[in-house]
Amino acid sequence: MWATILKTLQSEFSDAPDVEQVTRIMVRLLLAALLGGVLGYERESQGKAAGIRTHMLVAMGAALFVLVPELDGMAVADMSRVMQGIVTGIGFLGAGAIIKRSTEEDTQGLTTAAGIWMTAAIGVACGLGRESTALLSTLLALAVLAALPRLVSRDKR
Repeated sequence: MWATILKTLQSEFSDAPDVEQVTRIMVRLLLAALLGGVLGYERESQGKAAGIRTHMLVAMGAALFVLVPELDGMAVADMSRVMQGIVTGIGFLGAGAIIKRSTEEDTQGLTTAAGIWMTAAIGVACGLGRESTALLSTLLALAVLAALPRLVSRDKR
């Protein structure tokens, strides 16, 4: 009986058969969490609703959605459908962050929604093993979120 249980457990965890595969999975998911957390920290420090945890989960979720099929050998052409699903799902999440006030001409949450969308894209890059692309994209997104508002406010003075 115990031998059967052990054999079953081994087969259930066979998607990470060696240290190399475990390292690959951990690097991609941890980098997605870290980069999502950086963007989330910036949003949270500005008092926005979607903060560190939201951005980390979005990035890790997007990474996981592409990591698992890639490690399973899914063809690149088929991976496009997975990415379409991610974009659609994140669009729904982002739509929940947008608030249109009926009494004012003010719409809030567009930047938060765009940031969540960008965070998902960064997560996809991490999940596909495009770490440099993910890091550079995060730095550019951070520049847009943190530096551009300062430049715009200087120009208004």
